[in-house]
Amino acid sequence: MSARRNVEKFPVKDNVASSKSEKSSDSDVTPAVPTNVIMKLLGFSAAMVVAPIGIYFVTVDYVGGSATVGGIVAAIMANIVLFTYIYVAWKDDQAEREADAKHKEKKAQ
Repeated sequence: MSARRNVEKFPVKDNVASSKSEKSSDSDVTPAVPTNVIMKLLGFSAAMVVAPIGIYFVTVDYVGGSATVGGIVAAIMANIVLFTYIYVAWKDDQAEREADAKHKEKKAQ
């Protein structure tokens, strides 16, 4: 170690006491991400696992395609789920921005 730091062995009690006495009565306990967003993410995550695997076995077993065809169809299905999630998130964000704009417009009047 090339540098030595001077560190007190005992913390100053004034700092500890002052932080305990400063309790804010206006604490915000709402989650950072709304519950509906988490549910959408979980739903699309499950769909991202189940849909491609399911469509692969449906293609191979019932349609009569080879494993290669089943893999291609599964990859296409994974992309469809992904693009659907992006579209839903985009529309949700767009609706949220419009609601905020209306709220600001109403507040300005």
